[in-house]
Amino acid sequence: MCFSAAANFVGSGVLGTIGVVTLTRVKHRRELLFASLPTLFAIHQFIEGFVWLGLDGILSPKATHNMGAAFMLYAQGLLPFLMPLSVLLFEPDIKSRRRMLPFLVVGALTTLYILWALIAYPLQVFIEGNSIVYINPATNNTFIAVLYVIATCGSLLFSKVKDMVIFGIANMAILLVVMAFKRYAFTSLWCAYAAVASIIILAYFWKSHGERPFRYAATA
Repeated sequence: MCFSAAANFVGSGVLGTIGVVTLTRVKHRRELLFASLPTLFAIHQFIEGFVWLGLDGILSPKATHNMGAAFMLYAQGLLPFLMPLSVLLFEPDIKSRRRMLPFLVVGALTTLYILWALIAYPLQVFIEGNSIVYINPATNNTFIAVLYVIATCGSLLFSKVKDMVIFGIANMAILLVVMAFKRYAFTSLWCAYAAVASIIILAYFWKSHGERPFRYAATA
């Protein structure tokens, strides 16, 4: 996220509150992973707060690197798989869940490759233009970026649930803006603003409380 450790920690607190409230609105186990996204984003932003502290010289280089690696583990290594899986589980019927399978496969393959890359190649973390830049030589290429976007946004855009589509559109818009103005800090900025967009998830769970859970057993 931009600016400072304080911005990340405050943002994490706000997102954590959104996450807890969202989880209280869950009515079926299939909803749990998707409803957990705001909380996971909150933890993610909290971790990046420590990256800022390290880059500001408050933490040791080793601690800074470990926090940067933890941030990358979620941002690049896990999110491409968790996002389509959460949507697939949440979808109301078997037809729409089958529609999510290609995105889940792309996400799983992307995750496996990125996890290998994070282990096999060194990570560079530094500040540029008031943002944190994360660079891994094996993941910093257009092909992987396209697969990443397909996995994380594609499943949302093809969901049967309208608010998931809205969340996907918001994330795509954020992605395009970040790519246009601060491509070098894409990992940090897109994750930060995607986290802010998590309020859409809370709004959906709040207003649809009377409509859920879907009739999963009847359509499985």
